[in-house]
Amino acid sequence: MTPKQIGQIQKMLTEWYRRHHRSLPWRETDDPYRIWVSEVMLQQTQVQTVLPYYQKFLRDFPNVKALANADLQAVLKAWEGLGYYARARNMHRSAIFILEEKAGIFPDSWDVLRKLPGIGDYIASAVLSIAFNQPYAVLDGNVKRVLARLNEISAPVNKPSSYKIFKEIADDLLDRHHPGRFNQALMELGALVCKPKKPECNGCPLRSICRANQAEHVDQFPKRIKKPRTPLHNIAVGVVYKNSHMLITRRKPEGLLGGLWEFPGGKIGKHERPEQACAREIKEEVNLNVAITGHIAQIKHAYTHFKIIMDVFSCRYLSGDIRLKGPVDFRWITLKEIDQYPFPKANHKFMHLL
Repeated sequence: MTPKQIGQIQKMLTEWYRRHHRSLPWRETDDPYRIWVSEVMLQQTQVQTVLPYYQKFLRDFPNVKALANADLQAVLKAWEGLGYYARARNMHRSAIFILEEKAGIFPDSWDVLRKLPGIGDYIASAVLSIAFNQPYAVLDGNVKRVLARLNEISAPVNKPSSYKIFKEIADDLLDRHHPGRFNQALMELGALVCKPKKPECNGCPLRSICRANQAEHVDQFPKRIKKPRTPLHNIAVGVVYKNSHMLITRRKPEGLLGGLWEFPGGKIGKHERPEQACAREIKEEVNLNVAITGHIAQIKHAYTHFKIIMDVFSCRYLSGDIRLKGPVDFRWITLKEIDQYPFPKANHKFMHLL
């Protein structure tokens, strides 16, 4: 694109954003901590889902110091239901670093930010441009979609080697005088107008210079590599009762759902009945012998890279002393105490039946 075209895009997009952008709490502040929290929450998560979590999280942890000094379990509990819990763990670790190494002052340097846990190119660019007015172009799914249609880019958006192509175009387009505003305008256009399905091209400020729109090929962009079929795992889980208490276990801090609490269980073997797998997994994980007393529910849940079908059983403790193999902690709790602990969303789908 020529400098004239780039200037035209910047002007039209900025004017459109001024008139049509959504009023969101993280757009009413230049506090890098609050902008960082919003950008982390918005990864893989819709705005409407994030809004109540964002407000509550900032009430609980209003600044870097409060987040750094908080217990990780409290942070995970505040994050409960948002998913992708590594985001919360990484935020906590980053806050501790900022407090201890930077006296609680949020870094305004690309090199420092990129070294913090969970902060990649996108979040670093978003925080530095929006909070510090530094000229870093953002590149998320919304931006890639706009750029792919605007320029009829045939490179698949989900192919790692395509990143450089989209990044160069985003850098060229960036308004270096107002980078934060321009980045937000480009993302907002993708979210509200240049949507994945049924884009509202008639309301797009860039329709007159969008190559895909001119060629009536909007539905053909962006290009994607077809993903392989999502694996499905069958899981058996047991709610083990001992007198009036239930057994819960805590997952190791790292990895999928790290640090969360759950009811013990695991994958069902190829030739195994769900109730057999439930008793076996409980024996292997916590060294208890149990009797299956009923089927509570079968629930379905999707993660990023796989899906599960979970059969949940009520179990009666028979014998054994707890020895953990896999989990890192356990509690015998009453039903009234269950809200004190952060659980995965899959567990929440049946907990109301307890």
